Amino acid sequence: MVCFLMSVFKQLLPAKHNIGSAFKYGAEEKFDLISSCTNRSSQIIVLSSCFRHLSSDTVMEVHSQEQEVIIALGSNVGDRLNNFNKALDLMKKSGIRITRHGCLYETAPAYVTDQPQFLNSAVRAITTLGPHELLHRLKKIESDMGRTNGIRYGPRPIDLDILFYGKLRINSDTLIVPHERIWERPFVMAPLMDLIGSTVDNDVVASWHSLSIHSGNLFESWNKLGGESLIGKEGLKRVLPIRNDLLWDWSERTSVMGVLNLTPDSFSDGGKFQSVEAAVSQVRLMISEGADIIDLGAQSTRPRADRISPREELERLIPILEAVLEMPEMEGKLVSVDTFYSEVASEAVSKGAHIINDVSAGKLDDNMIPVVADLNVPYVAMHMRGDPSTMQNRENLQYNNVCKQIASELFTRVNDAELSGIPAWRIIMDPGIGFSKNTEHNVDILVGLPAIREELARKTLSLSHAPLLIGPSRKRFLGDICARPIAPERDAATVAAVTAGVLGGANIVRVHNVRDNSDAVKFCDVMLKRRSSVA
Repeated sequence: MVCFLMSVFKQLLPAKHNIGSAFKYGAEEKFDLISSCTNRSSQIIVLSSCFRHLSSDTVMEVHSQEQEVIIALGSNVGDRLNNFNKALDLMKKSGIRITRHGCLYETAPAYVTDQPQFLNSAVRAITTLGPHELLHRLKKIESDMGRTNGIRYGPRPIDLDILFYGKLRINSDTLIVPHERIWERPFVMAPLMDLIGSTVDNDVVASWHSLSIHSGNLFESWNKLGGESLIGKEGLKRVLPIRNDLLWDWSERTSVMGVLNLTPDSFSDGGKFQSVEAAVSQVRLMISEGADIIDLGAQSTRPRADRISPREELERLIPILEAVLEMPEMEGKLVSVDTFYSEVASEAVSKGAHIINDVSAGKLDDNMIPVVADLNVPYVAMHMRGDPSTMQNRENLQYNNVCKQIASELFTRVNDAELSGIPAWRIIMDPGIGFSKNTEHNVDILVGLPAIREELARKTLSLSHAPLLIGPSRKRFLGDICARPIAPERDAATVAAVTAGVLGGANIVRVHNVRDNSDAVKFCDVMLKRRSSVA
């Protein structure tokens, strides 16, 4: 009989599961449905049913070449973000290859409410570990990080749960998959939904939808809890980690990023702020006018600009960066550094910069992505074809659908970044207005920001939820439309472009004239809140 069962298992299970290579029996592994059959034909029927549905009475230990899994993370003790980073590192060392990250959520405690708030997220990963071996590895990580058997649902430095394992439904004394409480927990469902796209990209994802307790799919389960309407409420906030002690809820209002060019040849204000004194004075002005972030750039990225070395860029940048960070007015403000060099990024963060803003999304320096992965800071990934000296060449301006292609090309870059260790919860997306785009393309972007998010959502919802930054300020296309050849004369057009962008879903606006644009985004925010309140 055992030989017959093994033969049938091999016939029924898809080849990629390689069931013949490892099949475990044990006290927890039961095949009760099979034992109830009395003849060979009925056994085959039940076995087939088991493999199609993997009933709640059936448990297998499958060691395959690869299985795709989803693992939830939670922490509310100690340095929560550092706990996440350490757990991810230990997971990778344990044979769990992480391919996607959900967004990061700060959430109210459930069940036992008298405890600190949690950080929650989830990751999608590939592993060759069997389900119970995977569970054992995760429990060991929890133990190694200091988790003990305390109050159920109580405080813990790290909590790791298997939400899905391949296409399997598992029910044993130690493991239930899908996790039995998924459907009642918004703090689990939100990051879980981030890991899938609005379109089903493979048969494993299709099986996850089929395992939902609701008749439709995972989207129906999420919507029954409240779906996106829950995000931003007191108990479930989508946040971006700036530092271990600072979580930024960028959805509360639109943020203004003030531009400070430290170059002699920038198109708008080149040469004006190269001295420490002039730079500090301008930063003080921008903060007084409403800037939330100061973006320092020591390398010109205007069209046809010549490239300088990392060392020259650092010589321009570091004295001013240090002086700006020491300003009392910078309390509660952020500093980003606009660079495509990994060496500059590393040095800037070591001096105290909070954000790296890379116009190339890692294309101009092969070390940028791995370096930023180790820096653990937010990363602005901008869309650009070519480099500043070639981006406006004819071949780089060919688009069939500019919004869809921007989204697709950005996804490719950011997906590579995720595989290299930059979680989706640290990424800010920038469609790259003015970079390898003509006037028509730039206008299409401003009216098509929802289309960019929608296209990203087809691949992965986490990136469609990422903060969106736009930078139309004083750019040539505004001058072409409004007949304003001099850059500073384009401020009124910039306000109009910023208004269109914010109403279309932009979360951060990068501008030269902070005062006027700060007023514009405040009014836009009021309009957006009014729109949502009457919807």
